[in-house]
Amino acid sequence: MPIFRYRALTETGTKVSGVIDADSYELAKERLRREKILVTKLSLLENKKEISLNSAMLLAFTRELSQLLGSGLPLYESLLTIEEKYRRNRAHPLFLDLCDKLKSGQQLSTILKTYPKSFDPIYITLAEAGERTGALAWSFKQLYDLIQRRQKLKKQLVSAMAYPAFLGVFCFLVVIGLLIFIIPSMSELFEGRSLHPLTQIVLSMSRGLQRSYLSILLGVSAAIAGLTYFFKQPQGRLVFQQLLQKIPLLTTIVSQAALIRFCRSTSILLFGGVPLVTALAISRKVMKHALLEEAIDEAQKRVIEGKSLSQELKKSAQVPPLVTRMLAIAEETGKLPEMLESLSDIYDQELERNLSHITTFLQPALLIILGGIVGLVVLSILLPLTDVSSLISN
Repeated sequence: MPIFRYRALTETGTKVSGVIDADSYELAKERLRREKILVTKLSLLENKKEISLNSAMLLAFTRELSQLLGSGLPLYESLLTIEEKYRRNRAHPLFLDLCDKLKSGQQLSTILKTYPKSFDPIYITLAEAGERTGALAWSFKQLYDLIQRRQKLKKQLVSAMAYPAFLGVFCFLVVIGLLIFIIPSMSELFEGRSLHPLTQIVLSMSRGLQRSYLSILLGVSAAIAGLTYFFKQPQGRLVFQQLLQKIPLLTTIVSQAALIRFCRSTSILLFGGVPLVTALAISRKVMKHALLEEAIDEAQKRVIEGKSLSQELKKSAQVPPLVTRMLAIAEETGKLPEMLESLSDIYDQELERNLSHITTFLQPALLIILGGIVGLVVLSILLPLTDVSSLISN
């Protein structure tokens, strides 16, 4: 059924907007007229794929659907309840489309595939497994836990890097401000004098920035855009991961975060009845670690041939021995989903400790380094000034 977006006025003159489903333009207008609102604009919502859920709305949708299904409410009634709740939300067209297509007889997992920006392969696969086994409430409960933990992990990583990034940007702006505004205004004091090499370097940088700051700004912007585009490509991601390998602390954190995503996702998929090969292929896509993804991809190919997952992962230097050792035990006992869940919990705790150590030691270290940079620039200005003051005193 087509979906129409409308703008209207209520009986009290309040402006309202939203979406409505109807078989035709006239029927949509008639339905709105029955609700005693004056339509000022009504248009067909053509590109539904552009509608997406942000992380907070996706978490709320999954939680509420899990709770409604768990309380015994049928799927359509659950979706209808959510649709009614978010009628003033920008994501309302998506909920309305889910209700409309489900009512027409389509499966929920099939409908979710039409919104790839909101629902990733893990989400769709678990929904499909829930439909197949009749355990949709369990599937959405697991999805809620997975998304919540994933967002918590993201917040931990962002909060750990936010303060160092802020200090770096602040220091950069202070130095640029000194070079562009402060030092040029004092250049007359330095003319005709024998200057310290540090002062000469800083003055040269200041003059260079003044003469061609626009070209430098455009060049830096182009370089950042080019590097960003390159690192988003598969080959660029691989190069970036190889560069991270040279920074011990960072490579540990990135690897642990990737292993948490992989182990938790694979565990939930296996609990949901998804075959191991399919679970590996899906979970590999959410790791965001090119080298580990390559190792999982190679192991997946060998598992199809009947090889052991733990033995194949053991061949990769990127996979920690703890992972392969625990997977080997899980394969012997037949408890692979439980072992993967335990691995994700172990690395979750380790990552939390490592991030705590980083924030404890990195902040004072950065303050010293950045303070030293600013101090050198200020010192280069003060050196000639102290010489001038000594001449005046003489």
